[in-house]
Amino acid sequence: MALHIVASRPDPAVVRLPWDTPLEDWSADYVVPLPRGLSRHIVRIVRLRDRTYAVKETQEEMAFREYRLLRDLQRLAMPAVRPLGVVTGREDPAGEPLPCALMTEHLAFSLPYRALFAHGMSAESLPQLVDALVVLLVRLHLADFYWGDVSLSNVLFRRSAGGFAAYLVDAETGELRSTLSRQMREYDVEVGCENVFAELLDLQAGGAISSRVQGHEIVALIQKRYDELWNELTSEEEFGADEMWRIEQRIERLNDLGFDVDELDIVTDFDGDRIRIQPKVVELGHHRRELQSLTGLDVEDAQARRLLNDMASFIAHYDLGRENKGIAANRWLTEIFEPIMAMVPLEARGKLEPAELFHEILVHRWYLSERAGREIGIFETARDYIDTVLSEKPDEFVTGDDAPDPDPADV
Repeated sequence: MALHIVASRPDPAVVRLPWDTPLEDWSADYVVPLPRGLSRHIVRIVRLRDRTYAVKETQEEMAFREYRLLRDLQRLAMPAVRPLGVVTGREDPAGEPLPCALMTEHLAFSLPYRALFAHGMSAESLPQLVDALVVLLVRLHLADFYWGDVSLSNVLFRRSAGGFAAYLVDAETGELRSTLSRQMREYDVEVGCENVFAELLDLQAGGAISSRVQGHEIVALIQKRYDELWNELTSEEEFGADEMWRIEQRIERLNDLGFDVDELDIVTDFDGDRIRIQPKVVELGHHRRELQSLTGLDVEDAQARRLLNDMASFIAHYDLGRENKGIAANRWLTEIFEPIMAMVPLEARGKLEPAELFHEILVHRWYLSERAGREIGIFETARDYIDTVLSEKPDEFVTGDDAPDPDPADV
């Protein structure tokens, strides 16, 4: 049988991978030690030139289904790994068939939840992981995507201004529907609660978190925060005609959550005395889009909000409020952000992505100023942070040697 590769944005180097060898036997010539989450399948992370991919062995029908579904999610701008292609027709040197392989691009600076705890994250950060998972689930549901297997294991996390952003990494059980029913949404949340509870027990059994952590309390946050976010984004609101300001207030609340209102349904009664509004289309990325339009930086939304706040302080400090906002933003970019990034040694630039590094420097500045009883300059803070904090951090872009090896669960 001839080797057959179906790929989007094809990389010619993919053909040179040892497709005639079972994935579990691929050598260090191809496999890189990046952390992998637990999986029902054999999964390996490989690097080809300057690009890194995840390769998963699975059944052909499932591989093509997941590949196409991930492409659909990309077109909808959903937070999910980017599919590269499907490899079929694999055979070993003896002519015996080998499983089909699905390839996705590795998400830079992302980690599975187990690796986060291996890198020193404490149980106090569990609510932040839950928040990230809930935001991902709500966004998928707004796009009428049924997940079917909500769990921490099926997500990659990227640091985002002290919190996290979650990306779907396994869409094997997913389904895009014309309309997602309330029952299907509720089932996804229920499955998520059950899976996360089991994952917390597993972390406790492995000593990654304390046995004193109350798993049922963490899991209860999933339902609570899902309901709160879903209601804020979709619920109908009614008020009198003399309260039109509430339309702008609702939009501002959604902007504060990081969402833009792309479409708003406004209905008046027969006499025009009562107004009813309901967001119809909302999209995460309000702050991200604003920062990108001003500076060209493409970062997570929470990071963008942090950077915009610092930019606002810079504009106020130098009395640039009357300047064109784009010009003022460029001054902040060239006089503050870029010089600080240039201070980071080359060997340390894989530890955190730039926006997260800048956020941590801002946090460090607060601690230094509190301790000194005076305002510490941003560049003095950056030098101290790079010397005393950044140097001790693990390299999340290229390493994974200290992450738990998931091989025993590869089945």
